[in-house]
Amino acid sequence: MSTSANSDLAALTGDYTLDPAHTTIGFVARHAMVTNVKGQFREFSGTLHLDGSDPAKSTATLDVTMESIDTGNADRDGHLKSADFFKTDEYPTMTFRSTSAESLGGDDYRVTGDLTILGTTKPLTIDLEYNGTAKDPFGNDRVGFEGKAEIKRSEWGLTWNAALETGGVLVSDKIKLVFDISAIKNA
Repeated sequence: MSTSANSDLAALTGDYTLDPAHTTIGFVARHAMVTNVKGQFREFSGTLHLDGSDPAKSTATLDVTMESIDTGNADRDGHLKSADFFKTDEYPTMTFRSTSAESLGGDDYRVTGDLTILGTTKPLTIDLEYNGTAKDPFGNDRVGFEGKAEIKRSEWGLTWNAALETGGVLVSDKIKLVFDISAIKNA
């Protein structure tokens, strides 16, 4: 939300809905200590309330359907849905509810909130870059952000692992979260 991308920040003020067709809620985990496995959640809903004049009054919500996890490998996805990881039968949704927002200067923002996984709620801070606004061909006002955060999965009770013969573990505790957000302003 900077003047470099939009000269009238007050015009951003309003309520938005995430566009699932143009938004990615993803993650990266180190696998076998040698490579990264990337994945995303295909089903989610979310809202933003943006205050262009006072970003601290902005809010965000996100509800993710855990069954929609997709790493490009059906066997791995099945394992992630199982009792070893996300227990999707018992905990079908992961949620995020913002508790504060702040401008870091320029196009950079920080949103802090409560992330709930497996019934455990812990704080999460997401650094965001504002990508701009546009009116799409259907007349919708859109806003875009890119974001990232890191968590230790063990803090949410995600502790399954396997020791490697060469040392180390199969799945890293540190998980990188990545967000590519496109939201449509509500009429």
